[in-house]
Amino acid sequence: MRIAVVSDVHGNVLALDAVLASIDAEGVDLTVNLGDLLSGFVCPAEAADRLMAADMVTVAGNHERQLLTFAPEVMGLADRVADEQLTVAHRDWLASLPMTVEPGPGILAFHGTPGDDLQYLLHSVDPVGGAREATGGEVAQRLGDVSGYSLLLCGHTHVAGSRRLGNGALVVNPGSVGWPAYADDTPFPHRMEAGSPHARYAVVDDVSGVWRVEFRQVAYDWEAAAVRARGFGRADVAFALRHGRVPA
Repeated sequence: MRIAVVSDVHGNVLALDAVLASIDAEGVDLTVNLGDLLSGFVCPAEAADRLMAADMVTVAGNHERQLLTFAPEVMGLADRVADEQLTVAHRDWLASLPMTVEPGPGILAFHGTPGDDLQYLLHSVDPVGGAREATGGEVAQRLGDVSGYSLLLCGHTHVAGSRRLGNGALVVNPGSVGWPAYADDTPFPHRMEAGSPHARYAVVDDVSGVWRVEFRQVAYDWEAAAVRARGFGRADVAFALRHGRVPA
């Protein structure tokens, strides 16, 4: 089986269109979307329309949960921007999305970790030093019992990467389609940076008998995306979209 894996579109329909065009040329059997779909500063409603029309297996991320359960006055700005644009049909679609899904035999897809949409899987955050790669023990503890799976698909960090577990299972994070860098204060101040403005996704296949991954970087009009983000008053997001880094 050959699978395209996308995550963290964050309403960036310009990046999404470029990625979908690239996937069309891949000859995949299936596309899996790992959530955080609309909340952002480019085109949330247009991204919703595009994603609803696409043939993807999709899970909900933390931003979908927040859009559906938080009152507008307690939402972060990215969620509020999306909230103001979404239709009833968009909300019904978001409400239909599961937290985890098994898109094929031995495959488990989720946003953060299987039980927590806000938890990083392949990274940890320390009070001093910020983000780092998670240890094998940390990854195992966050996953729990996944002995029945040979492929585990996660997103949330916006940073592409993979890890081969001790049982041979492959963990894949495809990186972010639409938001290549951000800073966060939870649980401690840290930055997650892809290092370039490209839209990212991954292709996995088991043609060799075990799952393997190839990561893709797709050029698109990130300047146009940055201009839209700047229009929402987010110069920091515009910088991230242009450079794949957080402003110093």
